[in-house]
Amino acid sequence: KSQAQIADEAGFVNPNILSMLKAGKSKLPLDRVPALAAALDCDPSRLFRMAVAQSAYRTTGAVIDEIFGTIVSRNEVIWLKELREASENKDPALTSRSRAALRGIFGK
Repeated sequence: KSQAQIADEAGFVNPNILSMLKAGKSKLPLDRVPALAAALDCDPSRLFRMAVAQSAYRTTGAVIDEIFGTIVSRNEVIWLKELREASENKDPALTSRSRAALRGIFGK
């Protein structure tokens, strides 16, 4: 997609805003995250975390974590659903064996 297409899909009047966001000359308003994430076909929670990290308010991220807990991505939600299904919703503890198996999936 072109920058103009992305800006249009995200509802930005000026496509130059994307260049300004990438260069750090402008900050992404949090209320614009869903539309931009849809236009970029990316995970909105990840983009939200990035937007919060660049916000002028250093405590914003901590407050969001305190109120809502860890923000998870769409992919993490899928992993969590699979974990619940595989464990028959038993809320399994993370043992050293299960930790090793999980890390083995990622070659760690």
